[in-house]
Amino acid sequence: MKRIPLSLTVVAFLSLLICPAFSAQTDNALDALSRERIDRIASQVLEQTDVPSASIAIVQHGKLVYTHAYGKARLQPPVPATPAMRYSIGSISKQFTAAAILLLQEDGKLSLDDAVGKYIPGLTRGDEITIRQLLSHTSGYQDFWPEDYVMTTMKPTVTAQQIMDTWGKKALDFEPGTQWQYSNTNFVIAGAIVEKVSGEPYFKFLTERIFHPLNMTSVWNSDQTKLTLADATPYYRHALGPLRVAPKEGFGWMFAAGELAMTSHDLALWDESLIAQSVLKPESYRQMFNEVKLAEGKGTHYGLGVSIRDLAGHREIEHSGEVSGFVSDNLVLVDDGAAIAVLTNQDAVNAASTIAHLAAPVIAAIPPSPDEKLALDIYRQLQQGRIDRSLLAPNLSDYFTPEAIADFQQSLAPLGEPLSLRQTGSELRGGMTLRMFDIVYPGKRLRLTTYTYPDGNLEQYLISPGN
Repeated sequence: MKRIPLSLTVVAFLSLLICPAFSAQTDNALDALSRERIDRIASQVLEQTDVPSASIAIVQHGKLVYTHAYGKARLQPPVPATPAMRYSIGSISKQFTAAAILLLQEDGKLSLDDAVGKYIPGLTRGDEITIRQLLSHTSGYQDFWPEDYVMTTMKPTVTAQQIMDTWGKKALDFEPGTQWQYSNTNFVIAGAIVEKVSGEPYFKFLTERIFHPLNMTSVWNSDQTKLTLADATPYYRHALGPLRVAPKEGFGWMFAAGELAMTSHDLALWDESLIAQSVLKPESYRQMFNEVKLAEGKGTHYGLGVSIRDLAGHREIEHSGEVSGFVSDNLVLVDDGAAIAVLTNQDAVNAASTIAHLAAPVIAAIPPSPDEKLALDIYRQLQQGRIDRSLLAPNLSDYFTPEAIADFQQSLAPLGEPLSLRQTGSELRGGMTLRMFDIVYPGKRLRLTTYTYPDGNLEQYLISPGN
């Protein structure tokens, strides 16, 4: 039950398109070109990773505009995935737990800066560690489930109190507030606080205060009841072996750290509320989306139950999730009114995050930077076997001999238009600016490096296989 970190450096896509298994057009207000690009990304990621299926939902301009399902929700007998199917969302559940705490703070029943020991006695240094530190993973409580598989010890049923008695009473992994370390234990404690303060079961509180108001009718407590045959089937594999039905965790293990399942459609309704700030008060969203700093002032890239990052200058609120047989990703560009929810049914594979991060610039219509546009223009020229030498400094013009241009054309032209070309970094060197770019294709990732003089002329334009 962890978040799956995205690593585009290991993403490689096969060049053949696969046809989507199912398309729900009821929310279809996405333009045809964007829809085609999103379908291409999702289909090819599934093809490359061999993940059985994905269900996506897209928000633009603050409204749900597209739902779509790809692949097979069940392999034997084969059942196509549909947007009406539920998937476990894993640790995306944590943002709902954070919202529950914030609602209770708005009700005047607790404060983020209360000590956890005020509500849950007996925990290690519970009189020092705050609720805010739980929700930001800066408490020091050790994670009870960092693994990407279900251990034998997790097959029996467990209670939140048993988890807290075992992991919440251990010595801390670090001094509170001094480090950031992802820990599911934090959110089990937070969920127990929700129940203690509200006087209601955690799931019931969420249903009354969030799910019903947002008309999220599909939400399911998978910690208490397995998903049905009408929902996506969870899968896993040993190394490169065949896909097998994933084992279910014992009831109780996921609780407030990862117990929720739902359709991508309903997760997108939650995303609409994050953009519109319709469930919480503005101050609560400010706290939720504000990056928590460590004692020394270093940033954590994490708020309260959500990751806080930058995507080409756009604020990204994101979280992924994993439980046995499922991986998900929810990416919201709150200032752009855009979001994508991606649910998949195989664990230990980052297909969901890859789809979300490749699709986000398309959904938010983030234009390329001037440097990205120039790099792509030259790339397209070379695919055609030519280059505008007015852009080149003398050394690079000499480099691009007829042989070099022919090699570029013969190796790049067959690849066609890339899925994306994005700058990944820059630095000064030798009186020039070094820029690094990723060029992502269905079958491969390429690395482009350029050197540019202050007058704008290029001293280098080299392409190599990506790492």
